[in-house]
Amino acid sequence: MSDFSLKPLLTGERTVLRPFTAADAEGMAEIIEDPEVLHFTGTPSGDLSLERLRSWYGSRSEQTDRLDLAVTDRATGELVGEVVLYEWDAHARSCTFRTLIGPRGRGRGLGTEATRLVVGHGFGYLGLHRIELEAYGHNARALRVYEKVGFVVEGVRREADLRDGQWVDWVVMGLLDRDWAALNSTAR
Repeated sequence: MSDFSLKPLLTGERTVLRPFTAADAEGMAEIIEDPEVLHFTGTPSGDLSLERLRSWYGSRSEQTDRLDLAVTDRATGELVGEVVLYEWDAHARSCTFRTLIGPRGRGRGLGTEATRLVVGHGFGYLGLHRIELEAYGHNARALRVYEKVGFVVEGVRREADLRDGQWVDWVVMGLLDRDWAALNSTAR
């Protein structure tokens, strides 16, 4: 089992996942402020000034307990989002996954491929046993991506959050190393 100190470059047909730099702050500020991102992630807590974002994204490569990678369009190099493995439990060989894709990265399979790449890295290189996530029940696009990759719905936290005056559910999903291996041995 490795820790998350190695920040890999993961290349797919459509995307490249790479370590963040402070220079990514401007692009991520635009993505974070996108109305759809805000709708599905909530209003950020705290000050998200450009200076603070530069500090945050500039420090991601120093973190050994989490893996934050920039999702870029392979054809153009444009930053379109992020993928993150965090809440690492070394004993249980598990972590939590999250992603967000901005408007210029949606509807082209970039999020699906980025998810596959980082999950494959988690199981193949890091030796994880389990990766889990939570997503809003009304985030159909994200739930579809996670199911395509192999995540299984494990439960629903009913009315777990109040969003825009409405109670919304959280869907809990998980993926095990053996399920990932089985899915990828039959694919192709």
